[in-house]
Amino acid sequence: MPVTADNLGKATKPFEQLIDDRWLMAYAALLGDTLPAYFDTTRADGLLGHPAFPVALEWQPILRQADEDWFPGALTLKERSMGVHAMHDLHLHQPVRSGDRFITHMTQIGVYARSPGAFQVSKIETVDQTGAPVFTTYMQNLMRGVELIGDDRSIEHAPPQPDFSQGRTESHCIPIAVPAGQAHIYTECARIWAPIHTDRSVALAAGLPDIILHGTCTLALAVSAVMRELDLNPADVSRLGCRFSEIVRMPSTLTLVIKTRIPGAVSFEVVTESGAAALSQAFLCWLD
Repeated sequence: MPVTADNLGKATKPFEQLIDDRWLMAYAALLGDTLPAYFDTTRADGLLGHPAFPVALEWQPILRQADEDWFPGALTLKERSMGVHAMHDLHLHQPVRSGDRFITHMTQIGVYARSPGAFQVSKIETVDQTGAPVFTTYMQNLMRGVELIGDDRSIEHAPPQPDFSQGRTESHCIPIAVPAGQAHIYTECARIWAPIHTDRSVALAAGLPDIILHGTCTLALAVSAVMRELDLNPADVSRLGCRFSEIVRMPSTLTLVIKTRIPGAVSFEVVTESGAAALSQAFLCWLD
């Protein structure tokens, strides 16, 4: 069945979650990121969430699309299962802290077609108990080999990405080790379970060569490495994003390449052992 624009503007029901010490510490630990802000439970203002932690909080609201009567639209569930996370753009409006209780919902905002298949664009909004924005994500999923009926259509566009054309060229290369069990550790600590990452039979049935690392885990590992290299405060990170361009197999060693810097932002990519870019058009922004 094809992708259509029928679901544009349709939103999931709000989903409420409590952020606790255990979840925040587990997420940072899986990345090997041991900043005291992520682990010191004696801090007066509580533990701080890793800047990529929102991807963990958004997982259950994403899954809960299946509870909506309009899901999955014209697509079959099998076609949905072949979908690939293609792009992530996370805007952090305030830091995530232990004890916070947040409410999240997701809205379909765009569809477009390219040679690999049809893309669906979603906006995920998370607010606190007062209704103030906490983080907003623009996410693209590729439905491989599926056509789009009708023209490309959007009811909202993500803000433009940082312009690095006039930036200062950097040349930092940082190795990132990915052990054999990284996907299993990420699954349990982030609370993000999708069987192509941990069950070889499911991965092979989906046309993959083996289980693969979650793209958001690769992104989180890279964010930690960039923050260490630039000595950034996690509470100051305001935006991060990338395109997921190549699968990451385990075990392997990735290479983070910091490319260009402008005031308050840096661009980078993450390269696999074969030389392919696992993350392309990646960037991290902070309050300068």
